Amino acid sequence: MTERLDQFMARANQAYYATHDPFADFTTAPEISQVFGEIIGLWCVVSWRLLGEPSPVRLVEAGPGRGTLMADALRAITQVAADFRRALSLDLIETSPRLRARQAERLPDAIWHTSLATIPAGPMILIANEFLDALPIRQFVRRGEGWTERHIGAEGFVECPSDAGLAATAWDEQTTADGRNGGPVVNEGEIVEVGEAAGSFVAALAARFASHPGAALFLDYGPAESAPGDSLQAIAGGRSADPLTAPGKADLTAHVDFAALAKIARGRGGAVFGPVPQGLFLTRLGLYQRTNRLARNLSPQRALALLEAAQRLAEPHRMGRLFKAMALCHPSCPTLPGFET
Repeated sequence: MTERLDQFMARANQAYYATHDPFADFTTAPEISQVFGEIIGLWCVVSWRLLGEPSPVRLVEAGPGRGTLMADALRAITQVAADFRRALSLDLIETSPRLRARQAERLPDAIWHTSLATIPAGPMILIANEFLDALPIRQFVRRGEGWTERHIGAEGFVECPSDAGLAATAWDEQTTADGRNGGPVVNEGEIVEVGEAAGSFVAALAARFASHPGAALFLDYGPAESAPGDSLQAIAGGRSADPLTAPGKADLTAHVDFAALAKIARGRGGAVFGPVPQGLFLTRLGLYQRTNRLARNLSPQRALALLEAAQRLAEPHRMGRLFKAMALCHPSCPTLPGFET
């Protein structure tokens, strides 16, 4: 018996998040610096105004972790935009009871959902930091003019006859094995990844934004352009681990295919901005200005730590280049902050 990779990944991550504190294994941007959440909150304020200040409006976070990002965002929103704060209701997409309990300590007024589908229609601003990378992927291997699909067997990966229709839709429209259609060349034996879950999430958002004012911001890691390669990875105890060993004991992730998601969103009637490198995006939003203002009132040691956190988020050789920012919105919305050319 074998199991498709996406099914294995979904099962393993569900068990992991139900029984582990993921932040003992890795650190996300909101945990690195409070400034990250604050400027994302201000991004939401400006985006709401660009959307025409709809009221009421749902402020949604997908995969809110410990609630750190949203707590910092709401603090900034309350300070600078009382009208937006009054207009919004807070919705969190979270499946883990363990993490919901942690979030409730900081965000007691939130409403929790297991999926986007249960959030009522209407104006919405959604933020998702390191959410898409944890959604399950499928992997296909180029064999001749066709594909096989990677499954998980007792001894590791097994290539099985593929869902030819999905593989063709995802890649054959972009490229043939020799790149004649102008897409990335996929050579014999190379792997391409298809994120059906991420695609469905983005498609549903774009469809909502085609009929209601809305915007979504994704911050995650992956290339700006689609390319073949195996990006599946695991983190356990703060270190890299074998993704197939001890499912449920490690966090499994994969690179986000931003180009594929942008294509899906536009196909559903949404407008897309980006992706742009996270460092550029955060710098445009005032990461260093806000950091410097906070640092003035701190001890030299704490001020240096705050600046180091900002550099970790933005410098190209750290998180600034690998991580990207991409936004979706209603087609009539002007350019969203951080995506100016």
